[in-house]
Amino acid sequence: MGGEQLATRHVICMVSDFFYPNVGGVEEHIFQLSQCLLARGHKVIVLTHVYGDRKGIRYMTNGLKVYYLPLQTFYNQSVLPTFITSIPLLRNVFLRERVTIVHGHSAFSTMAHEAMNLARAMGLKSVFTDHSLFGFADMSAIVTNNFLALSLADVNHCICVSYVGKENTVLRANVEQEKVSVIPNALDSQVFRPDVTKRPKDKINIIVMSRLQYRKGVDLQPDIIRYICQRHPHVNFIIGGDGPKRSLLEEVRDEVGDERLSLLGAVPHGQVHSVLVKGHIFLNTSLTEAFCIAICEAVCSGLQVVSTNVGGIPEVLPAHLIHLAHPNVESLTEKLELAIKLEETGERVGPWEMYQEVKNTYLWSDVMQRTELVYSKVDQEESSADLVHRIPRYKKCGLVAGWFMMFLVTLQFLLLKICDRLWPVEDIDVVPNFPRIAREKYKLEEEEMLSSEISEPLLKKDGGSQKIRSSQPFRLKVS
Repeated sequence: MGGEQLATRHVICMVSDFFYPNVGGVEEHIFQLSQCLLARGHKVIVLTHVYGDRKGIRYMTNGLKVYYLPLQTFYNQSVLPTFITSIPLLRNVFLRERVTIVHGHSAFSTMAHEAMNLARAMGLKSVFTDHSLFGFADMSAIVTNNFLALSLADVNHCICVSYVGKENTVLRANVEQEKVSVIPNALDSQVFRPDVTKRPKDKINIIVMSRLQYRKGVDLQPDIIRYICQRHPHVNFIIGGDGPKRSLLEEVRDEVGDERLSLLGAVPHGQVHSVLVKGHIFLNTSLTEAFCIAICEAVCSGLQVVSTNVGGIPEVLPAHLIHLAHPNVESLTEKLELAIKLEETGERVGPWEMYQEVKNTYLWSDVMQRTELVYSKVDQEESSADLVHRIPRYKKCGLVAGWFMMFLVTLQFLLLKICDRLWPVEDIDVVPNFPRIAREKYKLEEEEMLSSEISEPLLKKDGGSQKIRSSQPFRLKVS
């Protein structure tokens, strides 16, 4: 697809508080989508906050440019929501990179909401991808839903990863259905492949890979582990991930022993497959989930999947490839024992049969094509940064919240005018684009040079012929 000529080349700014070196589904989605868009010919940059000593500008694979902005985290790896203090910095980046579309990710990301709102104030287009589901009853969900409704009131388009997620976003954020598209997650099926030689034959390993936090159902896992370890002495658990609930699992590990329960901590995504192939069954205990790409990776790796029947999970896999349970200990242990029985009797679906059925279902190339259609659609929409057009959009957010947001938008407008006087647009240096045509020409010249060098066989000192390795694609590694 990279060789096709583009009708429009977009300059896309991906924004989220969650990115590398942090590990998770949102981080992987941003990275893989950015790689596909770069290969397609678009320019992509990523904005996130500092992670320890990882700050400034870094380059990742294939020239993906990442800004680690000097913004400190406030809660759960998200920056403090001000909508004001980050304006000069974000404005400078948008102007230097000549950004045309700002794409925010995750409802939990404060930076994404601030960047999308500022983009609209500067006359740019904004797109938001929601990766999570929320309830409507508890206080945290109420606050998040109101905040999301304020943020999405002025966004051009929303993307959800499942149809249940779309219904949830439309209800809690009061967004028109016409402005919401469903584009699922994806995985690299060339990486996640079965390897039955890595799993033990005299034991059954149950794998858990998730953040160790409340909404992932970690509170259910201690009782499940105790019950299964007591009833099935040949069944062990391997848990990858880290989070505030890790202490609960450490207590269980002290009870059942290290050989029965192994806690791996945070596992880089590049090593997830090596952990999955050691297992026979994958357990997902999420209390809320919009899509859950982890169960797709498990199926592609040849594992049976036991998962809670919540959110968009029933949409992800066919019924014969997943054991769905209610989000409680009794139902999950029942389904786990069923999966263990099928594993022992050999009546389960074969690993390679599962792989063949799922490998072409969720592809990043498809996600990129559908996202590109969204970009082209919003690029054709008229965009105005005038307060006359922006302020009326917040009237539907309620009397108090709506008027508060109108005040913030007005203050934001005034601060932008001050920034225009202090740092005029014409005085801001434009970042030179990496010459893609020159890079392709360099690759062709390099290949021609190598082919001319190996046209005649090279001889070793002893007279034997020497094999020459073919040239590899040019790739920039993570700095």
